[in-house]
Amino acid sequence: METIHHKEGMFYIEKEGRRVAEITYVPAGEGKINANHTYVSEELRGGGTAGQLLDALVGYARENDLKIVPTCSYVVAKFDRGREYDDVSVVK
Repeated sequence: METIHHKEGMFYIEKEGRRVAEITYVPAGEGKINANHTYVSEELRGGGTAGQLLDALVGYARENDLKIVPTCSYVVAKFDRGREYDDVSVVK
């Protein structure tokens, strides 16, 4: 597993000084963030990297009592597949 970094608005992975994966979010009103973009480079695709980034974002939301508005197609699909994110999702 690669090290996931966080700065305001983004969880990301860097390799050799370049960003190779990221999930971004923006404020979406009181107590909400909008998960609006996920990117994983070709070299990391298929290895669960996007899921690890989403888990980091969900952990952040849980720790900060935030709800996630999923607009990124990847996050929408993950939220639709099961109930594990119901506590942080504004879509039920």
